[in-house]
Amino acid sequence: MSIAFTAWPENLARLYRERGYWIDKPLIDILTRQANNDHVAMIDAAGSMTYRELEKQSNQLAGALRRRGLTSGDTALVQLGNVNEFYVVFFALLKIGVVPVNALFSHQRTELQSYASQIKPALLIADRSHALFGDDAFLDTFLGQHPSLRQVALRGAQSEEQSLAAWISEQQATFTASPTAADRVAFFQLSGGSTGTPKLIPRTHNDYYYSIRLSVEVCRFNSETRYLCALPIAHNYPMSSPGALGVFYGGGQMVLAADPSALVCFQLIEKHQINVTALVPPAVTLWLQAIEEWGSNQALSSLKLLQVGGAKLGETLAARIQNEIGCQLQQVFGMAEGLVNYTRLDDDEQHILTTQGYPMSPDDELWVADEQGNSLPAGQVGRLMTRGPYTFRGYYNSPEHNAEAFDDNGFYCSGDLISLTEDGYVKVEGRLKDQINRGGEKIAAEEIENLLLRHADIVNAALVSMPDELMGEKSCAFIVSNVELKSPALRRHLREQGIAEFKLPDRFIRVERLPLTPVGKIDKKLLRQTFEAQSPIKTSGE
Repeated sequence: MSIAFTAWPENLARLYRERGYWIDKPLIDILTRQANNDHVAMIDAAGSMTYRELEKQSNQLAGALRRRGLTSGDTALVQLGNVNEFYVVFFALLKIGVVPVNALFSHQRTELQSYASQIKPALLIADRSHALFGDDAFLDTFLGQHPSLRQVALRGAQSEEQSLAAWISEQQATFTASPTAADRVAFFQLSGGSTGTPKLIPRTHNDYYYSIRLSVEVCRFNSETRYLCALPIAHNYPMSSPGALGVFYGGGQMVLAADPSALVCFQLIEKHQINVTALVPPAVTLWLQAIEEWGSNQALSSLKLLQVGGAKLGETLAARIQNEIGCQLQQVFGMAEGLVNYTRLDDDEQHILTTQGYPMSPDDELWVADEQGNSLPAGQVGRLMTRGPYTFRGYYNSPEHNAEAFDDNGFYCSGDLISLTEDGYVKVEGRLKDQINRGGEKIAAEEIENLLLRHADIVNAALVSMPDELMGEKSCAFIVSNVELKSPALRRHLREQGIAEFKLPDRFIRVERLPLTPVGKIDKKLLRQTFEAQSPIKTSGE
């Protein structure tokens, strides 16, 4: 039995095979091709693992799962942090055709309950170090609520019966893999929305493997790559753009960081001579602050490439990376649903600093739609519409949402507001839900945020809507700054940028830090919920 999903139309599937995009190999081929490699594949806080050891341990775990009744067509709910076991589990499940959802380690009851309700898992793999699984209280309740669960394995468990380590260590005579077919679902990714419980994205072996191979080619990953995974390991960006799977495909080495802080990452970069890593813009800001405070970027001397994605990188911040961090910048604009855009390594400075990249496949189709669904010319801002050989065709078991998210030709509307340059590069302008409608005038939040970030004393900024009886919505700017700033001065700064008066924030609130979602994006939902409790930046005239 295989997982039901929305497949590509046969004419497109045939085209993608003819052009060599879909090679009808399972994702385990990434590891199989390195199976006899004795180079270190990955390093976490507990130790290192070679490719040969990763192949052996994933085989042993796959055999242990099979002996416990897990079989092709089953589903699994996995929650592991940035540890080597994540990829032992990932490849083991793929090898026996069990389809996992990889929850982020920061997810709690609500998210896990939602995922389990959607996929009805036969297997749960979690970690005793997570607050939910420190004892059996939540686990017992969870098992009672989800009778589909037949097996549980816990990292750090004391009892051998549920010990993930014990299962991984089980010896066996031989093992033969039986993954799902290459054109079927390999695993589920999580949508990257900043509000609500993420929807599930079915990714097939064919489409995801193509995305990884092409990312490796564009980003030039190879056996010399030393990649620091500082973002949550289960997120699509550090998995496949090119991420850990791209590192494995190229035979390089991945080092896992507990978090993206400068305190943690700078030491790891220096110790392991890391030459590439991936961050989101808030982490870049923190790294730049650390360099300024410490007065040196010496620990980063081995770093050659910094990928920045997950949210738009402002031009001012982008320009600081080469000078202050001392490495090349590559902007990445991708989505767990598929489409990935990169600035190329040999692009000129203008493209690298001001765009979010170019689609990586010749058959990535994308265009910009206005509110009526008409195509807009280059330079005009509208909704991103896309389809292609690695962009999915529908969320799992979500027919109503799919009817809204896709047009009649199978183009996916991601909710991103973009414009295209004359040569086809993407500029991210914001998101539909970040567009503030102030009395009929539309304000793109990211435009104002980028202008605020040009202020010398502003470390970070986020613009959100707040309800208003007269105007429908007004805007509130949350400011992170090391000095006291007055609202008139901030408005004067914005006016000096030449923007219309209606775009000026109606309110400013100074905060110590901006809250982040589990994948490192600014949590605007939380800001909207909490802004009433904050103290606005006022002047005596307000």
